[in-house]
Amino acid sequence: MPTAGEQAPGFEALLCDGETFRERTLERALGDRGGVLVFFGFAFSAIAENWWHRYERAGWHEFDVPVYGVGRDGPYAMNAFLREIDSPFSLFADVDGEVAEAYDLLVERDGMAGVHTPRRAVYVLDDEGTVQHAWETDEWINPVPREEIEQAVESL
Repeated sequence: MPTAGEQAPGFEALLCDGETFRERTLERALGDRGGVLVFFGFAFSAIAENWWHRYERAGWHEFDVPVYGVGRDGPYAMNAFLREIDSPFSLFADVDGEVAEAYDLLVERDGMAGVHTPRRAVYVLDDEGTVQHAWETDEWINPVPREEIEQAVESL
């Protein structure tokens, strides 16, 4: 997994905004000051719905940098999920798991033989794609360290 000070793996994936999806590179998706990548398990899970609502209540959609989710669901499912939860965020559809694998986050889910999703993780990247803050966990329901991530975003 990339750590603070390392270059984040670049990628190209379908970026979903709730209505459309288009191929987008990480480099092109980062804002003038950087961006935040939030890896998560399944769209439409109660866990994902809960966390994306929490990020919105915390004001992450108002950061000066974009916040993107990265999950294994396809683009139509990602867009339907964003519409269902009325989310202001955009999500990368990492259908083949290549992005999660590049970040060394792809794991087989317990009790779901052959199903692989990324572990939960958050990366704060500067405008050149260098990791400024990294957090990951094997726990699907542990809260993210919001204050640490918010401070890292402020420091960009």
